[in-house]
Amino acid sequence: MDPNLSVQENYANPKTCFFHVLFKSAALAFYILSALFISNFVIIFVVTALLAALDFWVVKNVSGRILVGLRWWNEINDLDESVWRFECLDQESLARMNKKDSWLFWWTLYLTAVAWTVLGIFSLIRFQADYLLVIGVCLTLSIANIVGFTRCRKDAKKQIQAFAQQTIASRVSSTIQSAFSVV
Repeated sequence: MDPNLSVQENYANPKTCFFHVLFKSAALAFYILSALFISNFVIIFVVTALLAALDFWVVKNVSGRILVGLRWWNEINDLDESVWRFECLDQESLARMNKKDSWLFWWTLYLTAVAWTVLGIFSLIRFQADYLLVIGVCLTLSIANIVGFTRCRKDAKKQIQAFAQQTIASRVSSTIQSAFSVV
């Protein structure tokens, strides 16, 4: 068997992938398992919210930049308006991003929100309004990253299209100029 046929792409950033998944898993696992071992709601709320906040920060500022080449933030301008800011790598760097890293990033981003939603439904069914508060905090942080990175990805695609159009226009223009300069 030819070894080149079974070459499978590995994770380019395994440590970043590990921490990307770690905080998501830690928040979900602590929330789920705490019901078995801890009866103090305040501890459950604080630790789960802290783990979810760590996940939010790691995804927004570290793994998003390394795994998919995107970064976003929101700021308030001088007119007290909310303004979204996006950063992305250049087109060549984005084209070289590892597909496995990218796949892991996007799937875990969405699956975490789905998991918190399912846990929220269970809390509703069990009439646990206080636990809905914990889930609400975690789901809000998760959705904020989804919205931020989705908008950032759309902005990056627009930049790539604008760059391509500009490149084509300049090539056509230089071809026309060179054609007329020969004549």
